[in-house]
Amino acid sequence: MAEKIKTGVIGCGKVGDFHARSFARLKESEFTAVYSRNFDRARAFAEKYGVKATRSIEEMAVMGVEAVSICTPHPNHAGPAVAALEAGMHVLVEKPFASTLRDCDRILDAARKAGKTAGAVCQRRFYAPCLRIREAIDAGKIGTPALGTVIMHGWRDEAYYGSDAWRGEWAGEGGGVLVNQAPHQIDLLLWYMGEVDSLYGFEANLNHAYIEVEDTAAASMRFKNGAIGNIVVSNSQNPALYGKVRVFGSNGASLGVKTDGGQMFIAGMTSITEPPVNDIWTVPGEEQYLETWVQEDSDFFNSVDSTYYFHDRQIENFLRSLSGSEKLLIPGEEGRRTVELFTAIYRSTALGEAIKFPLAPDDMDARRTAPRFRG
Repeated sequence: MAEKIKTGVIGCGKVGDFHARSFARLKESEFTAVYSRNFDRARAFAEKYGVKATRSIEEMAVMGVEAVSICTPHPNHAGPAVAALEAGMHVLVEKPFASTLRDCDRILDAARKAGKTAGAVCQRRFYAPCLRIREAIDAGKIGTPALGTVIMHGWRDEAYYGSDAWRGEWAGEGGGVLVNQAPHQIDLLLWYMGEVDSLYGFEANLNHAYIEVEDTAAASMRFKNGAIGNIVVSNSQNPALYGKVRVFGSNGASLGVKTDGGQMFIAGMTSITEPPVNDIWTVPGEEQYLETWVQEDSDFFNSVDSTYYFHDRQIENFLRSLSGSEKLLIPGEEGRRTVELFTAIYRSTALGEAIKFPLAPDDMDARRTAPRFRG
């Protein structure tokens, strides 16, 4: 593979702009082409970046594009990802990796057959306070993880759901808060805690009568290592705007990160207003470091273009992994784990029972395209 990797973007919406900006400025990338089912949209997007608008994914491959980002709406990730892999390109798929397990497995199977890389976007893993927690767990500073929690309270108004035609619909969005807003925090919980053994969950629409999908979900789970966990995520809490992930160890120590605050980040619509920081840290002998870390992380946040910086870092890692200079930090299999967890919550709600892991694709998942999926 050449020193500069020829790159492209599939899906020319708000998130596509994030990837295009990264591909345009990273030294590992030669940004080459874009594709959208709407050619006029692709052409306008391409003109902005001085690249080629193509009429097909295959045309991108003919142009020599080696790696693409998949930035289409969630239920439409698998189709273009598989097509790109079969055409000989590596893929980096925006969160969530897909909206169903069947689509996840289609992408991963295509990558294996083609001998290509499929990566999943979870850029919050690159936040310093999130990395600090993982490093503390790996170093045994909390004993073993015994309890993990996610709380994410946010608000989405009618203007938000009207900003794109696909928002708020099962067929267009693939789900609500579980599929669109919570994957980042769910990913961190799974990264810290390990494999899930079983889960009991609920999802509901509390105060958004004009959308089909859930605005709130909760679940309790047991991990295979014996630890327990819970999540509470919501788009129905106004103005409670924050996301927090916490891990409690067998030695009584507590670690936490506030990943989001101030206002909920919406790609192409809002900016990140508050820095991610560790909000609790009781590792024996390290309690006094918390104030320093908060200041350091806040200073760094304010020194970079935080809206784009962490996408840059993840895309940089993806490209460097293709040239062999770095290990791919978030392979597609990691993205599937988040989809597995929110799928378990949907199934648990429908069946009224605990769900055992691992999960396999099921025809029940396709029912989420129907507005009345509630079991």
